[in-house]
Amino acid sequence: MTNRLARTVMAKALASVAILSLSAPALAGTGTAAAPAAPATVNARDAAPPELRLWVDARAGTGQPVHWVAEGGVYEYPSGRKLFGMIGFDSSRVFWPAKAGDPVIHLTRKTFTYTDPVTGEVLREYNGKPVSPIAYPYQMITYRLENGEIMADVEQGTGKAVQMIKARDGVRYRQLGRDTVAFTASIFLDFPLPSGARYDAWENYDFFIHRTGTVDEPHQMSWQRFGALPAWAGGGKAIYHLVSWRVESEAEFPARTLEWARTSMPMWLKPPADVAEVRRLQQDAAGEGWAK
Repeated sequence: MTNRLARTVMAKALASVAILSLSAPALAGTGTAAAPAAPATVNARDAAPPELRLWVDARAGTGQPVHWVAEGGVYEYPSGRKLFGMIGFDSSRVFWPAKAGDPVIHLTRKTFTYTDPVTGEVLREYNGKPVSPIAYPYQMITYRLENGEIMADVEQGTGKAVQMIKARDGVRYRQLGRDTVAFTASIFLDFPLPSGARYDAWENYDFFIHRTGTVDEPHQMSWQRFGALPAWAGGGKAIYHLVSWRVESEAEFPARTLEWARTSMPMWLKPPADVAEVRRLQQDAAGEGWAK
């Protein structure tokens, strides 16, 4: 699989969900859906349905950019042998709507890379083949509440490869005890590849949002994936597992992740400033800038 195709495949997988913040997990209350255009305003946010407001606050914050950092591993299937570690992060900001009924806009950059399973060092090559990070200069996600689920449509890509991925299934949510709300998105991928083969994988995202003050880190996520390894890794099936949590600044990044970010992926430490920046990025030739 080529790097460009691999990024497209991972885009379809990762685009369905975006990562979570919160003040109080309470799903009681009513409101009218709000919409995007201007930076977050108290009135627009307060008018949103509580389920949507909780998700957006958790995922993208309430004004200042926020980050979600992640780390985990890739395991050979069915042996369970650890093949690689993984680290990565997401930088996000939110724009609440100015017109009632419009969706919320979430702008994000995200990047992940593979690491040595023993030393944790970032892999630059593997068996003589280059290892490219998974890296998106932007994703523009719009959220809305529909039939009791949170729907997320994703716009991404550059040049002729710009695409809109419309949500087919929503993010389910449920209260866990008094202090936690769980948001779950299960993704089933099955589509043809240019080679004539098919790409199939399963992924599941579980976000756990805890009432402020009940735990040290109230924003947590667990991600699992069953699917093919990238071509540079030799192919075959593998289990991916990452845990992720939200941080408010670079100072809270794990040291290894921050070093990699500053030396190799500095652009990703800040989310897109606005929709105008997204439109500029979309004018790039397809694939350019996606891992710089």
